[in-house]
Formats: sequence, C-alpha cells, structure tokens
Amino acid sequence: MADLGAELQLGSIHLERPLRIEHGDWSSNVALASAKHLGKSPREVAQHVCEGIVQRGVEHLESVEVAGPGFVNFHLNIGWLHDVLLEVIAQGEDGYGRLDLGHGERVNLEFVSANPTGPIHVGNGWWGAYGDSLARVMERCGYSVHREYYVNDTGRQVQLLGESLLARKRGEEVPESGYRGAYVERLAEEYEGPQDATVAGKWATEGILAEIERALSSVGIHYDEWYSQASVEESGFLYETIDLLRGQGLVEDRDGATWFLSSGLGDTRDRVLVKDDGTPTYLAGDLAYHRNKLEVRGFDRAVDIFGADHQGQVPSLKAGITALGMDPDRLEILIGQMVSLVEGGQAGKMSKRSGNFVPLDDLVADIGPDATRLLALMGSLDQASTLDLDIVRSQSMENPVYYIQYAYARIQSLGRVQAERSIERIPIEKTDLNLLAHPREMEILRALEVMPDIVAEACEERAPHKLTTWVRRLAAAFHGFYHDCPVLPLAASSEDAILLNARLWLVEGCRIGMATALSLLGVSAPDRM
Repeated sequence: MADLGAELQLGSIHLERPLRIEHGDWSSNVALASAKHLGKSPREVAQHVCEGIVQRGVEHLESVEVAGPGFVNFHLNIGWLHDVLLEVIAQGEDGYGRLDLGHGERVNLEFVSANPTGPIHVGNGWWGAYGDSLARVMERCGYSVHREYYVNDTGRQVQLLGESLLARKRGEEVPESGYRGAYVERLAEEYEGPQDATVAGKWATEGILAEIERALSSVGIHYDEWYSQASVEESGFLYETIDLLRGQGLVEDRDGATWFLSSGLGDTRDRVLVKDDGTPTYLAGDLAYHRNKLEVRGFDRAVDIFGADHQGQVPSLKAGITALGMDPDRLEILIGQMVSLVEGGQAGKMSKRSGNFVPLDDLVADIGPDATRLLALMGSLDQASTLDLDIVRSQSMENPVYYIQYAYARIQSLGRVQAERSIERIPIEKTDLNLLAHPREMEILRALEVMPDIVAEACEERAPHKLTTWVRRLAAAFHGFYHDCPVLPLAASSEDAILLNARLWLVEGCRIGMATALSLLGVSAPDRM
C-alpha cells in the first residue's frame, strides 16, 4: 500500500477470519477502505496488494486472491496451525491466552450486592457468576481487580425486616410492605433480643449476610471486601459529599427535602438526596460510595453490575460523578436482565418481599455449582434468560454442561490409559506435526488459534459468555476428533507411532485450552464423569 502512496486509515482496515473456510484463512478490506483515496477501483488496489505480497513472500502463505468487490483473501498451509499448537504447549495453562490489555489498571468490580433482607436468590447468583468470571477474565488480561460487595445494611428496608420479624415473633401478620416467607418465621424463632425493630433488623441482616456469603462461596464466588453502606453514612462522608455538590450550586433545599439538581446534567429530572424525614436516599449513599471508590481509595475504574430494576439510577449516578469532578467514563454500569426457571414447562417470577423466590442454595443443591455457573454464562448479561431444569438434570449430550465437561473427562481418560500402558510422548519439537491434517484435527487447531482473541473480546466487551461459546466449540471439535481419529489404538502398530505422538500432543493442546477456559468461567474440569 505504501508503494501506491496510500495514507492508511488504520481504524477502518480489518484483518478477519472469514465465516466460510473456502474464502480463506484470513481476509482484509484494505483495498475497499483505501480505493477512494487512491482514485482507483477496489479490485485494482487489491490486485496490486496481492502481487506485492507474493513478491515479498509470507511464511505459510499458499495463495492470496482478490475476491468479490475487492477483498483480499489469504489461504495458508496447515503449517501455521501446527505453529499454534507449538505455542499452546510452550505457554501452557498459565500463559496461553494471557494478555496485557489492562497494564495493571486498578479496577473495583462490584457485583451482586443484594440487600441482606432475605436469602440470595437465583437471579443474584446468576449475576454473581457473571461478575466473578469477568473478574477472572480481566485479571487474565492484565488488570488488577478488587472484588467488592456493597452491603446495604441501613435504611428503611432494615427497619421493615425488623418489624416483620417481630410481628412473626408475636404471631401476627407482617406489615403490608414487610417481608414474608419461611426464612422470616425461622429468624423469628431464633431471635431473643429486645422488641426493637432497629435492633431486630440489624440482628437479622447480620445472619442473612453470613448466609449470603456462604451461598456465593458454594459456587466459587469470593470477595476481597464487603463494604458497609452504614459505614459511609455514619462517618459523615455522605453529608460531606452533599456539601461538595452544594458548593457547585447543584443542591437545593425545598419542601423539607434536599434535592440534587441533576436534570441540568443529563438526568431526566432532579433527584432527592435527603428525604423530608431526614433520611438519606439510595442515591446519596451511592454518590458518596463511588466518590470513596474513585477518589479516596484511588481505583482507576469502577465497574458495577446492577439488576434491571436499577436501570433508572444510571443517569443520576453518572451526573453525580461528573458534578463531583470525576470523569464519568471511569464508571461502567452493566445491567443484568431477568432469569426465569422452567420446570415441567412452567416458569415463575421471584420476589423477596412476597417470599416467592428460588434461593440460590436450592438450585445449587439441585443441579450443582458447575452447572449453575456455566448456565449463567451461556448468554449475554443484558439478555433475559430461561433455564429449563429438566434438560439440565439430564446426563446427556443435550445438556451443555455435561457436553463440555464430558469432553474434558475424555481427555483425562486418554491420559490415564496412556500412563497405564507406559506410552510416552517424545518432545513436541521432535514430533512430525505435519501428520495432523485430518479435518477433525484442523477443527481443534483452529479453535485453539482463536482463543487469545476470544479472551480479549470477553475482556474488552465485558462478555465472559463468549468464552462459554468458545469452549462449547472446542468440546464439539474434540468429540468429533475422538470419534473419527483413533489415538491409543495406534499404539498397537509401530508404523503408527509417529502419528500417535502427534495426536497425543494435539490432545494435550486441547486439554490446555479447555482447562484454561473452564478456569476463567469458574467451572471445574473433571477427571471423570
């Protein structure tokens, strides 16, 4: 392109993998993106590019051609995929797909943060799996991630919980807006404190929070910090934050309440910070809390995962961050949509206050922690999802969790038989990888080749479900290989020993890729099924 005098606009030029293999291993729009500037037709530019590449020579290049209106398609020999296998083996589980996108940036990742007014339900656990996997992916990509749970341990809902508990203790109905469900009755039976709703509420939230921590731990979710909302309010930091906004001329007292004039900062309307009864609103606490994250504790970035019912808080929070003198781009808010459980063809909605919800513990006891996590990571966070329990309970290839883990168990089974028969792999550098040419073998290698890019996409797009899609692809490739390409039977023939060795290394590469992906998803890689 330089020979043609092109001034390349690199953001508009792409090198991509075509969806159909007959279109090549790689394809570029470089000619289409540059033709107008050069005053030439895209096909003319593409032809010049093809000729120049052939003249210069490119390792593994079999052919380069002009396609369609002016795409440049590259066809490579299979040696480039053998190089991929060498790279996977050399880097191993610790190194393959490890990138430096974050350059050590400190990220506060807050997720779940469910009110400690009842057992954690499936929806919270769903977003918890997403948050924990995102943290793992970001760490793999060079970020320093601090996992945080914001404990909403103050306010009216704690008082209501205490009132509900005491009502049950007296054998009465709970208040109209109070909390119902068997867990409230259990708490009432255990409570031995004074008939004070505030005291009872705090006692109950402490016990519930311990249960939440245990339930999340059962699916491999752990936090670096459980940050108390009460500590923000009691320290005076919340009112200090309001005073900062007041100093900007963005706070007004009217009708007995304190208002944040956020409508002038892109919000749909002004918001109350302190109600007429003197109690701070959630927004006031959130603004102080995020100022603490970004200004006091000095995180470079804060990433919050909210439920869909908190979507309306986003403009207010962003407006407040801006007003407090911080770059709003340092705060990312990701919204999780609803999850429905289907059993026997019927689904239901969940509500803590009505007591109509499915505790995370119940789902984990039913289908196990691995299935709970992996199924939560099957689709995008911002898409509502439905989980059919009947399919998940089945130990069949129709169950995606079984399908993926069974592929890994098959790999481990091959390793055990290999050890029992004392079959040793010769070093990969001395192995003739050119023997790996079967279409099933190529499927595995192509999946391994793309993995670092998938990890990068999962990180940059905050989309760990892309790794789930990838590991399903790798599992499918391995199941096909296992069926069509004998491995250990080759040991019976000395003339097949070289091919056996190459396939054993391919199996090891597949194991590394699958183990790495499952680890990033927080799912175990089982030796046996």
